[in-house]
Amino acid sequence: MAIIALASASGSPGVTTSTLGLALLWPRPVLLVEADPTGGSGLLAGYFRGTRDDPGLIELALTTSNRSDALTDVVQKIDGTTVSFVPGTRSHTQASALRDLWAPLAETLGELEATGQDVIVDAGRLGLNGSPTPLLDAADLALLVSRTSLPAISAMRSWADAFQRPALDWHQSGLLLVGPGQPYEASDVAGVAGLPVVATLAADPASAEVFYRGSDKPKRFESGPLVRSLNAAVASIHSTISRRRTELLEGARS
Repeated sequence: MAIIALASASGSPGVTTSTLGLALLWPRPVLLVEADPTGGSGLLAGYFRGTRDDPGLIELALTTSNRSDALTDVVQKIDGTTVSFVPGTRSHTQASALRDLWAPLAETLGELEATGQDVIVDAGRLGLNGSPTPLLDAADLALLVSRTSLPAISAMRSWADAFQRPALDWHQSGLLLVGPGQPYEASDVAGVAGLPVVATLAADPASAEVFYRGSDKPKRFESGPLVRSLNAAVASIHSTISRRRTELLEGARS
């Protein structure tokens, strides 16, 4: 496992909620990178309710020191978990300052696998000024997040081709659907997009607020539909990446 990146085609399908939920349930140490160029950290303003003001990507972009050392300086911890994170920009006006950061950061993040740490990237909405395209390109698995309404599918379809990877590429791409069956099923969306559905997440607004608003956990949170589907998504992501690596290694030996 190494880098998993999530992005959306339009609207707010739940990328920030999904990335944080996956990170908090991840079975290994994981670094969550808020690379959404729109500004306004969802972690600091949402999950932490504005109680923290940690350094993040903009400080990393402005550093003149070794990139790996600088990354260590800005990485923050979520207490009581094995999750670390790098906060995103505070304003969309800072997005242009990150253009020269993405490529070297992708290389640095790729080196973390050797230390036993995985990376989950919140890449935000595609096509915006300052979008972290090199992080998406470097991801072992890039997931296009979408809901299953007709407007969401229409917007997602316009970006599906850009998400496609060559058949024998080490890197993979796919869909993460939020609220399958509302109204279209995962198989219907996959057929339209031409991308496999790697995972689905339940539409569970009360539980989602724990991740994007820092709300108190509702009753039976851990056994609720969102957490159950997040656990299933983690397992599916691991399986998808491991299966591709095994296939390519066996192909190289034959």
